[in-house]
Amino acid sequence: MKIGCPSEIKAQEFRVGMTPNAVKEATAHGHQVYIQTGAGLGSGFDDSSYKVAGATIMDSAAEVFATADMIVKVKEPQADERKMLREGQLLFTYLHLAPDPEQTHDLLASGCTAIAYETVTAADGTLPLLAPMSEVAGKLAPQVGAWTLQKANGGRGVLMGGVPGVGPAKVVVIGGGVVGTHAARVAAGMGADVTVLDMSLARMRYLDDAFRRDFGTAYASKGNTAELITQADLVIGAVLIPGAAAPKLVSRAQLSTMKPGAAIVDVAIDQGGCFETSRPTTHQDPIFEVDGIMHYCVANMPGAAARTATIALGNATMPFLLALANKGWKRACAEDPHLLNGLNVHAGQLTYYAVGKALGLDVVSPQLMVK
Repeated sequence: MKIGCPSEIKAQEFRVGMTPNAVKEATAHGHQVYIQTGAGLGSGFDDSSYKVAGATIMDSAAEVFATADMIVKVKEPQADERKMLREGQLLFTYLHLAPDPEQTHDLLASGCTAIAYETVTAADGTLPLLAPMSEVAGKLAPQVGAWTLQKANGGRGVLMGGVPGVGPAKVVVIGGGVVGTHAARVAAGMGADVTVLDMSLARMRYLDDAFRRDFGTAYASKGNTAELITQADLVIGAVLIPGAAAPKLVSRAQLSTMKPGAAIVDVAIDQGGCFETSRPTTHQDPIFEVDGIMHYCVANMPGAAARTATIALGNATMPFLLALANKGWKRACAEDPHLLNGLNVHAGQLTYYAVGKALGLDVVSPQLMVK
């Protein structure tokens, strides 16, 4: 198979879809790999490292898209990239379609087959291709939250760990999954007073058993959420419904109950955000203020730690990438129902129920696509 990896063009996105190690694995299996020149520089991989691994370097994204049978990326294809997709071409990347009707329309119109990293599952129900980026984003959230809290950035001027005689920042993490757990661990490590909200009693029991010395837990009822955000200096949104739009858990009206200058970090912004007032921002201009509350809503947070994130993502995607290349997408998905869960679009048809529900579009069962 001809595998293409273009440079990422989303603002301030420094990751790359394939590492030189991934290229080496793919070429060892007899596949041809085409990398756009400079695609790996943001993650510390120059063209020569890809050439040594067996890739062909191409001058433009247009050449990569025109040549490849499968396009491997990190972020959802931007408008200019979607114009280059064609019928029968396979796209393997993060998509986050539920809050993005324009992208969904363009992918359907292109006739391509699109498999989303974020909806591929594992036997235990986890999301193996989302998890590494959730880990990175979770660990980054308290760091960027602490920066947002600085007075020069519009925040309350509260230090996460406090100092002798002055208490630490109070941090509320909404969601106790992968993002929330890593965010809570880092925030607690910075000395903050941390509470994690979740609706799963089993998950709270696990968190309590594993981390009771580090942070507390509370049930994520509307009442508890409303009360705890009034006490918080920093609120981290870490809620995920696989493939679906994130639920709005904090309304604009509730902002008035929060401390002036408190900070919000919405890690769920890729799926539309879990605060009513959230809107996507970039690393270049990450913060905005609504009713005295500072919002950090960067839609590609792991891109700030591009090298770590790229290698972690590459480790997770490699077996799936090789299965798709070795077997073709249809056989690979027919043999692996967890990979089939990643199928969101095929030949002008939407194949992921949560996206159809969010956007009001008809959905065809993915199982019908591999018969």
